[in-house]
Amino acid sequence: MSEFSTACPRNCYSTCSFKAKVENGKLVAVEPHSANLATAEGPCIKGLSYVERANSKDRITQPLLKNEQGDFVPISWEEALQLLANKLKYLKETFGAKSVLFYESSGMSGLTNGFSSKFWELFGGATTTYGNLCWPAGLEAVRLTLGENKHNVPWDLEHAKLIILWGKNPAETNIHQMVFIEKAQAKGAKLIVIDPRRTPSSERADLLIQPKPGTDAAIALAIANSLIQKKHYQQDFVDKFVLGFEEFKSSVATWTLEKAAKIADVPLELLEEFAHDLATDQAMTLIPGYGMQRFSNGGQTVRALLSLSVLTGNIGKKGACFHYANLQSYVFDATKEPESYYPEIGANKLFRRSISKARLGSDMLAQKDPPIKMIWVERGNPITQNPDTQLSLEAFRKLEFRVVVEQFLTDTAREADLILPAKNMFEQSDIIGSYWNPYVQLMPKILENAGNVKTEAQIYYALALTLGYSENEIQKYLPEPNNQAIERYLNEQLKQHKSLNWEALKKQPVLAPGLELIAFADKKFKTPSGKIELFSHEAELKWKVSALPSFDQLMNQTEQYPFYLLSPNTKNRIHSQFGNLKLIKQFAPEATCVISAEDALEKGIQQGDSLRIFNEKGSLETKVSISFGIKKGCVVYYNGWWFSEGGSPNVLSTGKETDMGHGTAFHDTKVQIEKRNR
Repeated sequence: MSEFSTACPRNCYSTCSFKAKVENGKLVAVEPHSANLATAEGPCIKGLSYVERANSKDRITQPLLKNEQGDFVPISWEEALQLLANKLKYLKETFGAKSVLFYESSGMSGLTNGFSSKFWELFGGATTTYGNLCWPAGLEAVRLTLGENKHNVPWDLEHAKLIILWGKNPAETNIHQMVFIEKAQAKGAKLIVIDPRRTPSSERADLLIQPKPGTDAAIALAIANSLIQKKHYQQDFVDKFVLGFEEFKSSVATWTLEKAAKIADVPLELLEEFAHDLATDQAMTLIPGYGMQRFSNGGQTVRALLSLSVLTGNIGKKGACFHYANLQSYVFDATKEPESYYPEIGANKLFRRSISKARLGSDMLAQKDPPIKMIWVERGNPITQNPDTQLSLEAFRKLEFRVVVEQFLTDTAREADLILPAKNMFEQSDIIGSYWNPYVQLMPKILENAGNVKTEAQIYYALALTLGYSENEIQKYLPEPNNQAIERYLNEQLKQHKSLNWEALKKQPVLAPGLELIAFADKKFKTPSGKIELFSHEAELKWKVSALPSFDQLMNQTEQYPFYLLSPNTKNRIHSQFGNLKLIKQFAPEATCVISAEDALEKGIQQGDSLRIFNEKGSLETKVSISFGIKKGCVVYYNGWWFSEGGSPNVLSTGKETDMGHGTAFHDTKVQIEKRNR
């Protein structure tokens, strides 16, 4: 049996290191890797399910073509490549290269993902997307305020004396973080959780505040005003390192705790206790989740939260930081997130970057000169995961041709004319970073390609040859289609950094070059002023929002659809991945929604009833679970369910961007519910 050091490349905070064991050419075990101090306890249930995922009989291992009856039939690679080449040549000659939409997402990270864009550059261009589904409103809020996105190393959290989980549930979505939270609590730290839901994380809390969704900024601004009025802020820190304090002070002067308590529908005494805790001079780490920045006021909300870390001087100190995103391991990125999401950054005239991920369906339908005729989807499942499912389906179904590169028959794959089998993480070497832990990690090739699977690098190289490009032309853009060439390419990337080398990475993860264990300890901020900017001219100019953090009331208040639909992540999936595996299904066999006991009583709904969730966009039918731990007026339906399992919450969402960052305002969605009689 052979053992390899590797890491999980999914879109997840933890980015766990683990040891993969291979016997007779098969993955047989996944075990903890103690060299990663952030994830030493080992991977979560999803990571453990890689053994099943890698060996699944449901995996797509050969090209599949949809026939006239709508069924998928196997074809050879020669047939698939020739079909693709003919289609691409025709579209380019007839409509231009930008009639092809190349859609990629975050299903698997790695440096080799860049080969995709290189192929389309060789082809002569394409239409691409901008923005992001996950977290850019918060990223932009932090960038505008601090200059860049980084935070203290994860294990520094145990030195905090006050920890605030604001809209985050790490007990399910970042389980390794709970280890450090519990270590801090063992040393006397207080834990405050702010969340409309009572979650497994809040069970560890000393204080739980459950606000009305979308009102978090109101609480933050009122707390900020309380700190200022009572002179409980760190004046020396603010005087030295903060721009715009006097303007901020004036802007929050009307924000009383009583006003915020009314807007957020929370008891005043809880906000008073919260303000009292923040007034104490102690190391505080504030950890916001991604859910609340998925409202249309999300960026300004995060700026408001960040003001509390700034006022209390909890930036650049041991046990103290704003713990949103740590991009210090993204050492190979010329342009880091969120700026890499913006259409005007790094513009290449070969590419028309004109479709917002938040408005995928409507923007696809709106493209002219040329219109979109074909889509190529890679590392994503947009039919399930992007807003406004019905509009996305309409846009997909109007195309002449649809190609999806996938491992399993997802909802998007089922819409394809041609499915190309995708590699898994064990079938090609790659290098990844993390947006939480500070390591650069190697994923070595440890398995041969299953069946007739080609890696994306092999697909693109073979397709380029079929299109008639010579090997000399192709190799200006793409490496040769074998793992040795891939590893040579990766080695060249490593040479940019003296502290990184292949042999070291084969053994274990390596701390990122230039890592700051305590972020901003030098008090240097890459903002226009060189200071922390509570007042940001850029926010006003670029995003047309207030230059100061503000609370902006959501515009979707309606009696017809009175319930907020919250679609958080679940511990059993990473968005729409992993839910099809037997190991996962035993813990989450079917979709359910959660409503409050008070709402259930008013509606005459009982545990296990069938419930219809609906609005003007569509409807879902699911079993209901009644909880005393969820805010009245909220419906929770986890994201990632496939049509075959009941459907995605995006059947109900609208394609709408956040106030900054070109993010996606999933949580603006309002719905009605009704009991279904059977």
